[in-house]
Amino acid sequence: MRVLLAFDKFKDALTAPEACAHAAAALGAGHPDWQLDLCPLADGGEGFCEILTRAAGGTFETHTVTGPRGAPVRAALGLVQLEKIPSAARALLGIENRESKIGSPTTVAVIEMAAASGLALLKPEQRDPWLANSTGTGELLRLAARPGVDAILLGVGGSATSDLGLCALAALGLKFETGAHESVPLPVPLRWPDIARLGGGLPRTLLPIRIACDVSNPLLGPRGAAAIYGPQKGLRPADLPRHEAEAARLAQLLCAHASQPASLVDRPGAGAAGGISFGLMAAAGAQLVPGAELVSAWLDLAPRLAAADLVITGEGRFDDSSLSGKGPGEVASRALALGKNVHVFAGRAAVAQPPPRLALHSITPDGVPLDRALREAGSFLQAAVRAHIG
Repeated sequence: MRVLLAFDKFKDALTAPEACAHAAAALGAGHPDWQLDLCPLADGGEGFCEILTRAAGGTFETHTVTGPRGAPVRAALGLVQLEKIPSAARALLGIENRESKIGSPTTVAVIEMAAASGLALLKPEQRDPWLANSTGTGELLRLAARPGVDAILLGVGGSATSDLGLCALAALGLKFETGAHESVPLPVPLRWPDIARLGGGLPRTLLPIRIACDVSNPLLGPRGAAAIYGPQKGLRPADLPRHEAEAARLAQLLCAHASQPASLVDRPGAGAAGGISFGLMAAAGAQLVPGAELVSAWLDLAPRLAAADLVITGEGRFDDSSLSGKGPGEVASRALALGKNVHVFAGRAAVAQPPPRLALHSITPDGVPLDRALREAGSFLQAAVRAHIG
């Protein structure tokens, strides 16, 4: 029996690799002869750097950078040889292999915005989109842009910011000034009314940037960054018009300074991660790539699904929307299309009409309070796998 274990994270409880490991421990104890294929999943948020870098046999560096409210945080930067990335993922990245030209392998740096500028780095009372900044993400981009690295892949899920990526651009060298030519070194939204002009530019050494993104939101408007994602970052409804007006003005300034069309604000995905996709597209020529499709190709998910006799997946919460989305829902849908039996384990699993061959399991016992459910998620997952797989 060959079993594919493809878990995403259980938010605030288990990382994707931890969830896979717990499920494997439960199965291994009862079925030592089964072949277990552990495939931790990642979106553009927490775990993106670790999972993709490990999957391609890359190496890690850890750097101290500026967190979303200024406190230092430790964030990883992955380094992967392009030739170790599956061909389908390389095609999506569109990065030229330079090995034949310079005699050394083409290297891609993998960065995760959540590690430097993530919402999970802040306590609820610290979440304030007027003050949260993307400086640390810019510092990671600057650290990656060095000899020996040929391109950068940035995952932008889970951000704490709504600053259009302007603080990241400031960390990369862009200048922001008042009408009196005074510097605004940290262009957080609270300081946007003070900014009258932009100066300088990004270093010539900045590498091609690819942004893994599944968000289709534009920068502005009712489906824009602030309107859709601002509330979870602390934006009050009464403050939305003020934020939106200043964001539109700063976006115009940036487009004019970078000689980009003002219509860039309307591009699908420009509103990802508080608008950092827009900022990096405008100032650094970054390109968006479909995140879920890239991760699936990077992890060789298609052949691993085809080879499996049984597929087990899961995440913190699994509901009807999961089956039309990405991550475990996409794994389940693709496995079912191949005629596989699929088990989904989640903290809470509830689908109105589960399709045939899809078995749903909530791992948290009834009556268990949330803090205990999070604290003991690993044990609950193992117990549920043992109970339902046999």
